[in-house]
Amino acid sequence: MSELPDNPISATVDFSREGVQHGFLKLPYSRDDSAWGAVMIPVTVIQRGQGPTALLTGGNHGDEYEGPVALSKLAQSLTAADVSGRVIIVPFMNTPAFHAGRRTSPIDKGNLNRSFPGKPDGTVTEKIADYFTRTLLPLADIVLDIHSGGRTLDFLPFAACHVLPDKQQQAQCEAGMRAFNAPYSMRMLELDAGAMYDTAAESQGKVFVTTELGGGGSSTARSVAIAERGVRNLLVHAGIIEGEVQTAPSIMLDMPDGDCFIASEHDGLLEMCRDLGDNVNKGDVIARVYDVTRSGVAPVEYRAARSGLLAARHFPGLVGCGDTIAVIAEVLT
Repeated sequence: MSELPDNPISATVDFSREGVQHGFLKLPYSRDDSAWGAVMIPVTVIQRGQGPTALLTGGNHGDEYEGPVALSKLAQSLTAADVSGRVIIVPFMNTPAFHAGRRTSPIDKGNLNRSFPGKPDGTVTEKIADYFTRTLLPLADIVLDIHSGGRTLDFLPFAACHVLPDKQQQAQCEAGMRAFNAPYSMRMLELDAGAMYDTAAESQGKVFVTTELGGGGSSTARSVAIAERGVRNLLVHAGIIEGEVQTAPSIMLDMPDGDCFIASEHDGLLEMCRDLGDNVNKGDVIARVYDVTRSGVAPVEYRAARSGLLAARHFPGLVGCGDTIAVIAEVLT
């Protein structure tokens, strides 16, 4: 196999230098309105002495805001004196998508979290993915990628990890998830994990924690507070900053199989019949979808294929064929 070419992204920060640096990951991008332009992805590096490296990211999808808010605040407040090791903060990972307020990039329609491991000579989104895969992830010991539901989904606020072949690595990820201490903690099943950032990090043996902290294309005071506390908890857990992990009760959830997902097979008007956090039984009506092309037609009912807790739901009032309507998670005791 031929060696991959160098990635065109250059950093205006030095990842080996002590102190606090604020700069950019600079990706050349020639276009109609800027012949010698670049995509400028903000990055902060805070380093002191020896210790682990944490890579903290938000804005992997551009319509999710808890991560960008919490990490912007951390980048402004964390000092070198606070850390033993290194913290790399990228609040707006997919900067083009974030500036557009969209899940995917307006430049190439790329979904960054479905573009890994990326290509150094591919699209803008693929180049960003490749830089994280081959440059930033190898620097990290622990990786936190903060997500929420964006404009189309809403979630109970949870931190998450995945079932992994390496059970020691999985245990380390679960310990990080518990340290984040969101109100809920999820052992998460992904529908299409192959090209995700999560998988790229886990395949390199990293301790990886992710979240879903709400949704609807906005953030709340509560969801941002959960993100801020979780980030600091994880840095304490990793031994990078001093202090105690702030703990509160967290309900452990599992997504054991595909029966967790309820997907629409119709276009129409969505009536949610149960709310986030509700306990549901197998066979319960979770939602109804109404035909919007005519009146007097009975709606289609969507029922739970398993018992559990309603952990996620479709957010807009209209639903399309193929959209996820809801996710039902199993409560672990």
